Amino acid sequence: MARKKTLGFYSLDPSQHTVLEDSQGLLTGALVSGLGFYLLGRVGLLTGGTAGVAFLVHYAFNISFGLLFFIVNLPFYYLSFKRLGLAFSAKTFVAIGLVSVVTEIERRFLLIDYLHPFWGALMGGLLLGYGLLALYRHRASLGGVGILAIYIQEKFGIQAGLIQLAFDACVMAAAFLVLDWHVVIWSILGAVILNLFLAINHRSDRYIVVR
Repeated sequence: MARKKTLGFYSLDPSQHTVLEDSQGLLTGALVSGLGFYLLGRVGLLTGGTAGVAFLVHYAFNISFGLLFFIVNLPFYYLSFKRLGLAFSAKTFVAIGLVSVVTEIERRFLLIDYLHPFWGALMGGLLLGYGLLALYRHRASLGGVGILAIYIQEKFGIQAGLIQLAFDACVMAAAFLVLDWHVVIWSILGAVILNLFLAINHRSDRYIVVR
């Protein structure tokens, strides 16, 4: 028999979250992820997924990263709703919106005079990993490429991981047209750190993202 909530804001069932628990998870996940994006942006780096596309366009045309990140993810919401449900899609929409706002206002509260690309890649990748882990544990995400990969896997039998890897490889290859080669190398390091962190710390048999 499922245990009841306590005081209406804390769930004793580890597989369920209250609205307050989800709200703090989305907010803190967005804040930490936004800081990760801020560090990458301060040294001109990028990452994989839709955020990588947003960074590329941002660097090429000097358009707001936060606005681009929000717009780039718009086409994936329908797929998210069809494949993963309304709750996941709504929380993902909120998380992406929060990150977009945070990355735009971050510079008003934090100014870094010097940051080495290595440290930017290391800390940016780790912070994004922590932020995504918080969002995953509250059944939300920060991008649509993973959703698209799942759809293609179910439709055509191609492994989702390979699709994600191919997309990120294309983003990094395109980066050579916009950024210096050493910047792309640091960016790849940051992406590797992010994915290793998630691979080690997030397992579906320990904490289920979507139910």
